Amino acid sequence: MTSPTGRQSRRTRPARGERGSATLEMVILAPAMLLIVSVIIFGGRVALAGQAVQHAAEDAARTASIARTQGEADQTAAAAARSALSQQGLECSTVRVSVDTSGFNAPIGTTGMVTATVECPVRVGDLAIPGIPGTRLVEATARSPIDAYRERR
Repeated sequence: MTSPTGRQSRRTRPARGERGSATLEMVILAPAMLLIVSVIIFGGRVALAGQAVQHAAEDAARTASIARTQGEADQTAAAAARSALSQQGLECSTVRVSVDTSGFNAPIGTTGMVTATVECPVRVGDLAIPGIPGTRLVEATARSPIDAYRERR
């Protein structure tokens, strides 16, 4: 082939033994790259879910610690945890909130503690990573003090 100036252009052609090697490399590397991207997305999703569940546990413990009775503490803590998770935009298949209100039995003048544990199964099955189940349980626990001189029932 000649160029407009009359010179022959030099085209570099792959050697006969290398023909199709780029296609083979893509066939081998593409699934590996997709797996790496999926693992990064999985890690990010679980980390964000962990932060949201920790925030929900802290809200639940704080709300329970300012309640007047143990029964009220259980109810308000569960509502606060669910509200915090929905505000964070985290979709859990079920939310389990456990509240330890035994600190309400502490005598006046001593500081009691309320402990709230929030569990949230997060869906990760849509990532299609081999060996990872469809949900991952994310759990967080938080503690909050009860005022030492407040009346307790």
